[in-house]
Amino acid sequence: MTLARRIRVTGIVQGVGFRPFVWRLAGELGLSGWVRNDGEGVDIAAEGPAAALDTLLLRLRSEAPPLARIESIAALDAPIHGHSSFIIAESASPCGLPARTSIGPDVATCPDCLTELFDPSGRRWRHAFITCTHCGPRYTVTRHLPYD
Repeated sequence: MTLARRIRVTGIVQGVGFRPFVWRLAGELGLSGWVRNDGEGVDIAAEGPAAALDTLLLRLRSEAPPLARIESIAALDAPIHGHSSFIIAESASPCGLPARTSIGPDVATCPDCLTELFDPSGRRWRHAFITCTHCGPRYTVTRHLPYD
């Protein structure tokens, strides 16, 4: 039986690869719906079997990206919309309200990026500003929220 849930995740969940993580996880679990950033964190609409939705909730916290810091996860039953796939949706505008989400601190270059930086066959060999979703600037480059 297909169910639907709206899930709100708050904390440091923007600019850390959280939406692609949710997208991959939803695909693995056979869920449909969407994930987007908004002024409070990450908003998820997911549809699928109850067991898959329960697994999604457990794995959001246990397998979150390394730089994510989850403060809370809240889920509510929602109407079924019949989504055909799971997408990363455009961020929701905070409608002039101040954002209540957090941006993480800048992070040192990770081992994977350092390996690529010094590999002459790598795409970003000697690239001075190499970063990925697991490292690099966050706080110093963020101009507004939601973070896209």
